[in-house]
Amino acid sequence: MSTNVSAYLNKGISPQQFIDGMTRNQQAFTDWSDAFEWESEEMSEFFSSLSFRDDLRCLILAADWCGDVIRNVPVVFKALEQTAMPVEVMIIEQFPELMDQFLTMGGRAIPVVIFADTGGYVLGHWGPRPKHVQAVMTQFKLDNPDREAADYQEKIAVARQEMGRQYGEGTGYQKTIVAELRELISGF
Repeated sequence: MSTNVSAYLNKGISPQQFIDGMTRNQQAFTDWSDAFEWESEEMSEFFSSLSFRDDLRCLILAADWCGDVIRNVPVVFKALEQTAMPVEVMIIEQFPELMDQFLTMGGRAIPVVIFADTGGYVLGHWGPRPKHVQAVMTQFKLDNPDREAADYQEKIAVARQEMGRQYGEGTGYQKTIVAELRELISGF
């Protein structure tokens, strides 16, 4: 049975309300957004073609304190802007029960981009980061299951540095996110 998020539809805020309400990292968020460019006309056209579908909804679990949100959500906003799809941002602290339905390896990690139909049935989700960046954290968690270990904080700092390297300099990672979203949405 598919997860249903109908109880959360029309309970979030718009992408613009999220941006306007940011108390942290707003400039960085805006800078990543301003740097967005379509990789190709064909990719832009794919997202534009979704404007003919009125059966899709998107909920994005996010918070302005999260570095992955600041990097990744501007890309999601830009891609979905083309679709005319209803997009709502759900602030994680206000929707913990929704967040708990979309844990990453048993933990809360954002952003989570949830696609549902008009009845709220989840068709798929993306996040919290591009697959190649998430692979670093996945391996770290597999190798370091004891959060109380004496060297846990030191090791997670190294993993976070490697994640930063995987994101790379500039906006190359943005094309990866758009491609992953396209692959996901193409399956609906």
